[in-house]
Amino acid sequence: MHQQLLDQISELKLKGLKEAYLLQMQTPNYIHMPFEERLAHLIDAEIINRKNCRIKQYLRAAKLKYRNAFLEDIEYLANRNLERSQIATLAKNQWIEQQHNIIIEGATGTGKTYIACALAHNAIVGGYSAYYARISKLLSEIKLVRADGSYLSFLKRLTKMRVLILDDFGVAPMDTRDAQELLEIIEDRVGSGSTIITSQLPVENWHDYLSNGTVADAVLDRLVHNSYRLNLEGDTMRKRNKPV
Repeated sequence: MHQQLLDQISELKLKGLKEAYLLQMQTPNYIHMPFEERLAHLIDAEIINRKNCRIKQYLRAAKLKYRNAFLEDIEYLANRNLERSQIATLAKNQWIEQQHNIIIEGATGTGKTYIACALAHNAIVGGYSAYYARISKLLSEIKLVRADGSYLSFLKRLTKMRVLILDDFGVAPMDTRDAQELLEIIEDRVGSGSTIITSQLPVENWHDYLSNGTVADAVLDRLVHNSYRLNLEGDTMRKRNKPV
């Protein structure tokens, strides 16, 4: 009966429950527990296992540049213009539920990408999907998927992500076609997800950078409206042991 039960649990792919059940069989203290309490332990173990599996799956799919970026490791140096209260607010993930965006500005090496990845990692732990992309690489990938006919499925995948990181906005030149591609991604995500943008370029200069006035107006309206702003200052963090 014991082995048959284990086989049935395995067939149902209840890995967490199976491991907890085996532990109960090997631990005398569990035997004296009421049935409901033992069952509650088994169900809790299965829920925790599924949550951990989902987090691992989301982390693999996210392709974060800093996979081990954590909000707890962010440094709040006096000259960094970064407050604990700002990060504490964002750590609650309400910005995702409200479909707000985050814009992280700052010079090279000030930790923009690390903070973006830490926010995405925190979102994944909270049960939200996320994806990281450098804008220049993303635009190159769009050219490829348009050529092989898989653009719509590619766009749909980006749209489904609850959090999308667009890294290094304003670093590489962007022509009108690229700006339109960016607008289409942002437009499709309105009402479905939140976007984190990192940029060395101040928001005030984005309109000129995008060159096409109509597209620039649309991009700014959808990204900057209802966005949280982090303006990082200070010296480069790359000389330190960790890029935070």
